Amino acid sequence: MSDCGSLRVTLVTGRTIDQGVAKEKGKTSKKYFESVAVCFIDPQDLKKLGVKEKTCVHVSTEHGSVVLKALKSARAPHPSTIYIPYGPWANAIVDPESDSIGMPSLKGTPAEIKPAGDTPILSLSELLKQQFRKK
Repeated sequence: MSDCGSLRVTLVTGRTIDQGVAKEKGKTSKKYFESVAVCFIDPQDLKKLGVKEKTCVHVSTEHGSVVLKALKSARAPHPSTIYIPYGPWANAIVDPESDSIGMPSLKGTPAEIKPAGDTPILSLSELLKQQFRKK
């Protein structure tokens, strides 16, 4: 249930066709940004949060937080589960530990999601500066 405008969810990440096609244009392209700086949310969860599609949401885990564009999931129902395509924005909030297998766990991360208000989505450059604390 919603708590002060937020919702506890499970984060799942993975590849999408749009992300793969956009990657061919380059990771600094607008098409890539628009394909990975998004969060697919169950339509009922959007209602619980009071968030309209294509507005920004703030997603946080114990590993970090990002602002993303909320998109209505076409694969509903999946209450309390969000999906973020592989990319720098997903990487910023999943556990970086690979447990010696070379790939971090990208499925099943506990997260919290809430409306982001006027907070914008960071560009790739801004996100990388934030993640690596370079000025």
